[in-house]
Amino acid sequence: MVAALYAKLAGLNPVILEKRDKIGGSTGFSGGVWWVPNNHVIKRYGVEDSKERARRYFAATVDFVGKGTTPARREAFLDEAPEMIRFLEDHGMVFEYPDGWSDYYDDRDGGEPRGRSLTALPFDLRNLGPWQEHLSRYAPFNGIPFPSLPLIKMLMLKRTFYAKTIMARLVFAMTKNKLLGRKIVAHGGAIQGRMLEMTLRHGIPVFGGFAADALVEEDGRVVAVSGTYRGQRTTVRSRLGILMNVGGFARNDAMRQKYQRHPISASWTNANPGDTGEMIEEMIRLGADTENLDAAVWVPTSLNPDGSMPEGATGKDGSPYPFMHVGEIAVPHYMWVDKHGRRFVNEANSYVELGEAMYGNDAVPAFAIFDDRAMRNYAYATMMPGMKPVKKWLESGFLIKADTIEELARKAGIDPAGLAAQVERYNRFAETGVDEEFHKGERQYDRFRGDPTHKPNPCVGAIAKAPFYATRMFPGDVGTFGGVVTDEKARVLRGDGSIIDGLYATGNCTSSVMGRSYPGPGASISPAFTFGYIAAKDAVARSHNQAA
Repeated sequence: MVAALYAKLAGLNPVILEKRDKIGGSTGFSGGVWWVPNNHVIKRYGVEDSKERARRYFAATVDFVGKGTTPARREAFLDEAPEMIRFLEDHGMVFEYPDGWSDYYDDRDGGEPRGRSLTALPFDLRNLGPWQEHLSRYAPFNGIPFPSLPLIKMLMLKRTFYAKTIMARLVFAMTKNKLLGRKIVAHGGAIQGRMLEMTLRHGIPVFGGFAADALVEEDGRVVAVSGTYRGQRTTVRSRLGILMNVGGFARNDAMRQKYQRHPISASWTNANPGDTGEMIEEMIRLGADTENLDAAVWVPTSLNPDGSMPEGATGKDGSPYPFMHVGEIAVPHYMWVDKHGRRFVNEANSYVELGEAMYGNDAVPAFAIFDDRAMRNYAYATMMPGMKPVKKWLESGFLIKADTIEELARKAGIDPAGLAAQVERYNRFAETGVDEEFHKGERQYDRFRGDPTHKPNPCVGAIAKAPFYATRMFPGDVGTFGGVVTDEKARVLRGDGSIIDGLYATGNCTSSVMGRSYPGPGASISPAFTFGYIAAKDAVARSHNQAA
């Protein structure tokens, strides 16, 4: 949509073709965040950032050297992302700064402890008129009018007064909205709701239900896209180029089994239902080079012993919504281990790094180990702090409960001696406040999700109060994170480095400029927007050259 807006305002006639009848893709399903270094919004809040500082942070975090992370692409992102944000604000986007949602590696050179991310002001769906039912949204967020940052802080409901005030404000806002008939959405719905409003206001045609399955090439140039629309075979031609922003293949189990590390399953994903990858395969058919097809925006999930969804992980209509474990990964009295009972990662790390660590340490599944204090004081999956464990979790074996660590290990299938030794070490770290194994709690990002009332380390507390609990953790995701290779102008490249003329791509169908890293919240959405914006600028320049 940002590409279409830029093209329309430059005098071109773009059209948006969407496979589903819902507009907004996995961004609509997301927490709704852009990660944009050196943008003008954060500077309003006194954050002193610069391109050079952001470049240093990239060098310190994006360590994958590949075709998607070239210096030219990195420079294009650093130059154009802040400009894209200003462009959106100038044309109707209303940004908020989630101050304190830090970069994920804020302790590294160029890292920003206050954060470089932006969210969209909550949006009233009524502004979309008849289109309001055609917005891609994540059902568990329905009716929640607050963005991600206050909801994260609200998880400390039993620990801080601030969390209690957020809860009170949330209940008041939801009640008020219901009485007034408002349909307020936050998160990704706020981003894509406002983007769709801006798109429609500028008269850009949007066709939902256009199931593209083929690209048309003539004389070495992509000139059209073909698919099924309203039961008819339809081809749409383009004079200046086609931009593929078609997501990844998170919902395509055959592609996941072919390209990704094992074990893996499409049933573990929270990506939108249209994330099925057929147009990635079509670009490959045309000769597009690919990279990092085994990567994803991992977000840990948990499953029953037989691999089925636990109670509460499905919607009213039966749709699966796998648990996403990001709220409790940094709390005290909690750790992860492998089948040998050993920790293998800083549990408070970026969720993407947690997924990578699972595969890198033969820890699929891993096991979350926690005690009665963690269960009573903090949220877990769909349980708010202080709730009793869901009865069906215990009956199904999803939540394993025991009176001793050794008994817990035997029930879970973990080496008892290994787990007992690890708990003993971890409890010593809790006394000193220093995690000698993985340094949990030393970064601002770790502490951001920790318990500020817990001393000496807000993220490390002894696992010592029975009963003890465990769940099996798997590398769930919110989308795959690899795809076709593009250059600094978002043009799709062949294996020999040549350009597939007329074909642009952005988003999760491409190999990311972030490589295999995730520097901060919104590190997949911001490149999707930025390289879409860049593609439109290149197409506009081509139109001017043709006119000349």
